[in-house]
Amino acid sequence: MTSKQRHSVKAALLSGAVIAACPALAAEVTPQRLANPEPQNWLMNHRTYDGQRFSPLTRINKDNVKGLKLAYAVALGGNSLNENLEATPLVDDGFMYVVDLWGIVYKIDVRSGDEGRIVWRMDPKQDKFPLSNRGAALWGNFVISVANYPPRVIATDKDSGKVVWETNLSEGQADVQITAAPLAVKDKIIVGAAGGDRGVRDYIAAVDGKTGKLEWRKYVIPAPGEPGSETWKDKNNAWQTGGGAMWVTGTYDVATDQVIWGTGNPVPMFDATYRPGDNLFTDSVISWNPDSGKMNWYFQFTPGDHWDYDEEGTHILIDGQVGGEMRHLLTHSARNGFLYTMERGNGQTVLAKPYLDNVNWTKGIDQKTGKPLDYDPTKEIQMYAGVATPTLTEPTKKMCPGPSGGNNYWPSAYSQKTKLLYVPAMTNCAEVTQDPKLSVKTDTDMRGGPRAKALGRYETDLLAIDPLSGETKFKTHIPYPNVAGALATAGGLIFTGYTDGSFVAYDDATLQPAWKINVGVGFDAPPMTFEVNGKQYVAILSGLSRIAMNKHVNTPELKEQRNQMMLFVFGL
Repeated sequence: MTSKQRHSVKAALLSGAVIAACPALAAEVTPQRLANPEPQNWLMNHRTYDGQRFSPLTRINKDNVKGLKLAYAVALGGNSLNENLEATPLVDDGFMYVVDLWGIVYKIDVRSGDEGRIVWRMDPKQDKFPLSNRGAALWGNFVISVANYPPRVIATDKDSGKVVWETNLSEGQADVQITAAPLAVKDKIIVGAAGGDRGVRDYIAAVDGKTGKLEWRKYVIPAPGEPGSETWKDKNNAWQTGGGAMWVTGTYDVATDQVIWGTGNPVPMFDATYRPGDNLFTDSVISWNPDSGKMNWYFQFTPGDHWDYDEEGTHILIDGQVGGEMRHLLTHSARNGFLYTMERGNGQTVLAKPYLDNVNWTKGIDQKTGKPLDYDPTKEIQMYAGVATPTLTEPTKKMCPGPSGGNNYWPSAYSQKTKLLYVPAMTNCAEVTQDPKLSVKTDTDMRGGPRAKALGRYETDLLAIDPLSGETKFKTHIPYPNVAGALATAGGLIFTGYTDGSFVAYDDATLQPAWKINVGVGFDAPPMTFEVNGKQYVAILSGLSRIAMNKHVNTPELKEQRNQMMLFVFGL
């Protein structure tokens, strides 16, 4: 062997050693992969554009779930006290991408099946404690994440962990936050702004996936002279601080090329006298063109909202037969206690029925218009049923459901197997007080009154509902709050977690518990599932937010429960 040959062999061996020592390079996440994700992967916040949070994996199923056990755990966070984790982990061919409260992105090697090793961390250097961070997106060879103070969209190279571009979206609003995971659509990254309760005028925006250049930005609250501005009839310039937050990631209909996103409550949240009128486009579902930001259609659930019944929660895309005809629909378990199913092309109501036993703010919903039966378009201040509406003469009223809902930011799931919607919903009522003295924006808040006082414990109904009829097929009650949301699988299971630390799998046909573990720390994040090397795993992040922990106010057995930010991964 010549010297030159020996050198070539040595170089080849060294090259092989380097490849063996380094994590494998994953394929780029293309629009085609996002539209048709591989069964083993979880490439976006809701797994698929339709927001169903349904996995086709079946290796963990009703027959063997009793053998599910902890495979490994990874400690995350740790930058401050009282952190929370609310993100859905993403997985692409054996590598997991997770975001913590501080916007720090973690790449974790999960290929071994018995340990999770952090490959890199990207710290965006966030200055203040934010409300929440619900996850990231994958696009091309980037992990697209958000960070706050200032609010930014950040692209990180998946292989190196180095920041490629960063875009500041504050535009002079110091309290703007971005809590929702970004949504990658074609060549753009769509994000929704939050922080509305602090007196922010929220928006939806799109940036270029390659460069981060801002392509368009559309505000939820119209400026004077814009369509919808006539529904802000006050003299306080309330539109400037009107809210309409987009707390949760929207959905995308590939066939009709529309992004569908829910918007939050008007601000101040408990004082409609400060902002008379319907307050468009708050408490709404809105369809946007992802290329231009043009609004296609909208539907407002609770005009002139008195109760913080924002409808930022997921609007799930489904197909189904109505009146013998196949229809393209969306369904939404609203914070106000009603399930709405509507036409995906124009927002026309198909049905609206209560899914909670106790709803008192309205007498019902008009099945043709989708508006409350007691909505009066001639009035500037809506009274609805009257019994729950605070007024200047009767500032404190009992409202059902309480301000948390119902269902809220924690997502429902739809099973393609059972054709049912699985809704975790809080059941308690509350007392809400209107106090106009607190309606003016301050350095800390703009809520229009103190937070509502819970009446009794925060507890949960987990419901299986037919979204085409509105009928509840099954229901189970749990004596603790659910702020995690649900996961449905083709294995016939519904996974969810509770604030007491219980992680449970239910039979999708009966809602009877099929498996349960208590890890001692509460869940504020949705579960997900993935497969590596032919083995399926279920993962969930723990760590309760201040808002979630406050829901233990009437739960004495959890008074001294500790908080810890962890990734838990379970397998057979």
